[in-house]
Amino acid sequence: MIRIAIADAAQASDTDPDRCSFSIALNTARDQIVQAQGVIADTVIDLVGAIGHAVLGTLMPARRIRLGPRAVKRPLSRYAYKSIKVDRHTYKATISIDILTSAPGP
Repeated sequence: MIRIAIADAAQASDTDPDRCSFSIALNTARDQIVQAQGVIADTVIDLVGAIGHAVLGTLMPARRIRLGPRAVKRPLSRYAYKSIKVDRHTYKATISIDILTSAPGP
């Protein structure tokens, strides 16, 4: 619902949705629920609403153009932490007990 409010606000003001902050929208929605503002709607319905006004009031800077392609980070180790091929729950346990007695001395 918050993403829909952000998208509606960005579309109404002809703004790039990437510049809208989700955190601002979430905090505004949380404040509205806590304060119970706008429970009874007036006859005029504001499509942008309080969430949209808060988001549009604090737009983030435009994103930079990506110069290089996205790269996957390399793991620290090439060895798997836990191998998927080895099932560690079906090993058969072998228990052996050796009782050593000393021979009676002379």
